[in-house]
Amino acid sequence: MKVLIVYYSRGGTTKKMAEIVKDEIAKQEGMTVELRAVESVATADLSAYDGIIVGSPTYYGTCCAQIKEMFDKSVTLHGRLDGVAGAAFASSANIGGGNETTLISIIEAMLIHGMIVQGDPKGDHYGPVAVGEVDGRVRDNLVRLAQRFVALLKKVRT
Repeated sequence: MKVLIVYYSRGGTTKKMAEIVKDEIAKQEGMTVELRAVESVATADLSAYDGIIVGSPTYYGTCCAQIKEMFDKSVTLHGRLDGVAGAAFASSANIGGGNETTLISIIEAMLIHGMIVQGDPKGDHYGPVAVGEVDGRVRDNLVRLAQRFVALLKKVRT
């Protein structure tokens, strides 16, 4: 199964988060995972994956313009991402800096495509969030996201 992790990172935190998720998914049997900056993702690329995970810094309480643009352009794929597994993670500079609203903005776009997104009853419910830096708590939530995402993907693709 093919997984794409797409992210934007200006300061490096979101990229570091993406790398942790990628490394954990790569350990799982039957998974092929690609890590790509959003600038290198063409809209048509998205339909080639069984699962897509999106990471964004928080800008004014929502995802960054580059991630939003990717989703805006993905209207050309409307209906073709139906049933694809999805997940999100975010970073911000401050507690209460808009991480959850950023995650929801990404998840909303995924749901409009018909993607399957799973919440988490433990830890970061909508997806892992980093505040300022990637610490042990964030790392644990990213590893958990990766493991749960693979389990979800296997359920929906078998």
